[in-house]
Amino acid sequence: MGFSSEAGGGDPLTPFDMATAALLMVDSHGVIAAWNQAAQDLLGYTAADVLGHSVTTLFLEEGDLPAVQSWLRGAENSWKRPLRVLHREGRPVELAVRACRLHAVGGHREWLVALRDAAALREDEWHEDVARSLLQQSPLGVAVLDTDLRYQWVNPAMAHLDEEGCGAATGPAAGAEPSPIVARQAKQVLKSGQAPVALENIAPIRVPGREDAGHVRLRSSFPLSGADGNVRGVCHAVLDFQGQDPARERLTLLNTASEHIGTTLDLDRTVHALAEIMVPSVADFVAVDLLESVHAPMELTTRSADSSDPLCRVAHLSIQEDRPEAAVEIGATSHYPKESPQRRSLATGQPIREVVRPSTPWLAKDPLRWTRLIRLGVHTQLVVPLRARDINMGVVTLLRWKNPRPFDEDDLSLVTDLVGRAAVSVDNARRYTRQQQAALTLQQSLLPQDLPDLSAVEAAYRYLPADSEVGVGGDWFDVIPLSGARVALVVGDVVGHGIHAAASMGRLRAAVQTLADLDLPPDELLTKVDDLVLRLSDEAEATSDGPVVFGATCVYAIYDPIARTVTMARAGHPTPAIAHLDGPVEFPDVPAGPPLGLGGLPFESAEIPVEEGSIIALYTDGLIEASDRDVDVGFERLCFALAHPDRPLDEICDTMVRILLPDRPSDDVAFLIARTRALSSDSVAAWDVSAEPSAVHEAREKSVSQLEVWGLQAAAFTTELIVSELVTNAIRHASGPISLRLIREHTLICEVSDTSSTSPHMRRASGTEEGGRGLFLIAQMAQRWGTRYTAEGKTIWAEQPLPASL
Repeated sequence: MGFSSEAGGGDPLTPFDMATAALLMVDSHGVIAAWNQAAQDLLGYTAADVLGHSVTTLFLEEGDLPAVQSWLRGAENSWKRPLRVLHREGRPVELAVRACRLHAVGGHREWLVALRDAAALREDEWHEDVARSLLQQSPLGVAVLDTDLRYQWVNPAMAHLDEEGCGAATGPAAGAEPSPIVARQAKQVLKSGQAPVALENIAPIRVPGREDAGHVRLRSSFPLSGADGNVRGVCHAVLDFQGQDPARERLTLLNTASEHIGTTLDLDRTVHALAEIMVPSVADFVAVDLLESVHAPMELTTRSADSSDPLCRVAHLSIQEDRPEAAVEIGATSHYPKESPQRRSLATGQPIREVVRPSTPWLAKDPLRWTRLIRLGVHTQLVVPLRARDINMGVVTLLRWKNPRPFDEDDLSLVTDLVGRAAVSVDNARRYTRQQQAALTLQQSLLPQDLPDLSAVEAAYRYLPADSEVGVGGDWFDVIPLSGARVALVVGDVVGHGIHAAASMGRLRAAVQTLADLDLPPDELLTKVDDLVLRLSDEAEATSDGPVVFGATCVYAIYDPIARTVTMARAGHPTPAIAHLDGPVEFPDVPAGPPLGLGGLPFESAEIPVEEGSIIALYTDGLIEASDRDVDVGFERLCFALAHPDRPLDEICDTMVRILLPDRPSDDVAFLIARTRALSSDSVAAWDVSAEPSAVHEAREKSVSQLEVWGLQAAAFTTELIVSELVTNAIRHASGPISLRLIREHTLICEVSDTSSTSPHMRRASGTEEGGRGLFLIAQMAQRWGTRYTAEGKTIWAEQPLPASL
């Protein structure tokens, strides 16, 4: 697709288009041999009037005859000249004549002559000059795209507009793809035939040694049609407005501020965004100082945010990298004299524009700032209070020295608007931070502060709150001692973030601990918790105006160090991982179960054998579902982190954090790892008991003998009493096989199991009753006692401290 307006010889082609030009043929003798309709329309002569006549008979002025005769006799291959000829009507016509030599049969020389009205030619040439200048010399960037939306031609202005995909292409072979905004406009043109116009704000570019305050770019596209009316492509025009229009610059700056200030609830990022917008567009240096009370946990009031409170430097930015004008570093206290414009602005709530001179009174009381400002040549400063909801939060200081123009009323209005927007965002960030801190404090207070020292497992954990903008979530974990030297491992995650999620987490954790004390199997425990979540959801909906989504996921595991098995159930939670000493990391097939709060769906447990020294890892989904990777990658990294389970647990935890989590996790993460221990057969003694009264005496004797083997004779009396009462109750009130088991760990545990499902209850017997005092006595003598149900019946157990701790 060519856009050249020059023919091969450098002459304009369009004015002498062969299809429309007035043409005639002249032989070597100057006789007219051919005459077309366009020539007749131009001069009024018909072909019959001129054919066979000499071309010289057409010319009006005798002064042109020698030139024409010389041309006919000459050896040139082309000839052009303006001539005046006589129209058939008798009026003179000024023509532009161009002739080209033709070689005919027999060696004769003939001429093809083109005629054009000179006035019309000058108008066409003027239009062509305008078009050439517009395309080649003006700042208007023009590009042509074909119907496949690829660049085919660009003018020099477009090549210098740093357009994506254009480069320096100048011909049909460019073939580059346009930028997205150009492609969108071109598609719209091809689809609708309309010529859309777009106004684009180009953000400032900060490059060392180059100042670019940004500009506005006007874009327009329109269809490019051929002579047949068919669309051959799209013409795209671009014009940059880089003038120093103050109103436009202020509008652009405010637009930039709205895009960058308030996009985050992080206070530090907000004030830094304000500083970046103002330097160098408005000031050569800007400093943001906040009152220390802004960072306090309590709610700010007009009294708590006193203008005399200490100021803390939270951000500053300069056009010079070493910031020679900064009197304090970020994080340090900014000491301003009472008479300074900063203190006065805070006291009055009004901005202050001040001319800086060596004799400025308040500077004399601040030698450090006097030296820095005067040495740099600072001529004016603008101080604006950072104020929102009638509460002082700080002050913003702007300085100029490289920019020779002092701050004026327009600058004051602009800066006041910018600082006002930033103040609202700072206040929102402050309030959000305070709420998040309260939620985090609540969350941490509800989580375990220390893990219990158990003989069944050695445990470690990590809890990492989410990025402050996301908010504290409802992740929790727990290690709960159970009867029979067993231990429950729990990890859960409440839906949502914030203080409500933290409070809901606390309620669920308390519920799980309470249900764990009942020694429920994992599947039954999750069923009870599911019912609780349903009730909490109903309560939340009843007290809220809108719909409330309340739910949670949880995994509950019970490890038995005697049987060396772990029984797990999960409710919509990621499956735990088990790192075996002599095998790869395993993700056991534990039925997923629905998330808590759906109701009506069953939960299932799975029992997995675990050798001593293995590691059981429970975690929330935030550990493996980082935003920058696939879940499968998360599982692979988890396997890598859990490899070599014989390493110290804290080292394993640190490895998991390092390779699985980003610096700013988008979700809370809690994980719990436990290295399994096993109780040796020397620490457990078990006997079958016959359902006869005489078996009580035998059970006492066996128990005392075992205590002598363990060296626990001091516990014999209490143990005899507990064994006697528990075995007697089993014989009298239960049925089926009865068994007795003693377990020595941190405590001495006595367990009596039978096949009955009835549960004993402790009561205080009256003075006339002969029975009913057994469990009451056990409760007085034992440290803890309780009942747990099994598939075969129940087990009543009692714990007492070892003699060394009595």
